[in-house]
Amino acid sequence: MSAPAKKAPMLSRRPQLSEDVADHVRGLIMSGQVRPGQYIRLDDTAHELGVSVTPVREALLALRGEGMVRQVPHRGYIVTDLSRADVEDIFWLQEQIAVRLTLRAAERADDEDLVALRTLCDRLAEAAGAGDLEQIIDAEFVFHRTINRIARGRKLAWFLHGAVRYTPHRLYAADPGWAEHAVACHRELIAAISRGDHAAVADCTRRLYTDGATRLLAHLDRIGMWDEQEDAQAAGA
Repeated sequence: MSAPAKKAPMLSRRPQLSEDVADHVRGLIMSGQVRPGQYIRLDDTAHELGVSVTPVREALLALRGEGMVRQVPHRGYIVTDLSRADVEDIFWLQEQIAVRLTLRAAERADDEDLVALRTLCDRLAEAAGAGDLEQIIDAEFVFHRTINRIARGRKLAWFLHGAVRYTPHRLYAADPGWAEHAVACHRELIAAISRGDHAAVADCTRRLYTDGATRLLAHLDRIGMWDEQEDAQAAGA
């Protein structure tokens, strides 16, 4: 999996700006661009994103509540440890919820829904072919949001959204292999829904999340994500 561009997206000023900043920082942490033990500076992050310090502070407070960072008095926020098991657990949870929602969508989908899903899949393929990271991310998001809408599982979709926040979307969008696999799985999923093959629906959904976990763990292995944590643990033993 290739690393995403270093330049951060400039965020517009919206009421949910602190949530956008939190999403950005989660992506940095989950992709290993910011490692456990490193500090996230309020001023630097605000400058990088083109926002004031206030939404950055709010975002880091939220991430502290999630256990992704901890506050060091008079020094700022430091990234906490992230283990292989953490990554595996995140994708396991996503998979469990997504399978249930997709199976429910398969029971409810009509011809109009199938047309909408095919159109969105084509949009993802087109964006991937053009290498447009923002369009890839948006097309993937809208595809799964449409599945959740068809399923009419608002509460489950809310829980899934909470788990998906830990997915480093830009890292995946920059990987042509991921996009090719996602498009192929989406097409198989739509075909399975169309013919009412619930076993295939569940299998396609699981493969999407298994592939996501495998690619992220392989990327983190390549950049030595775990090496520094293991050294620190050994030194403290």
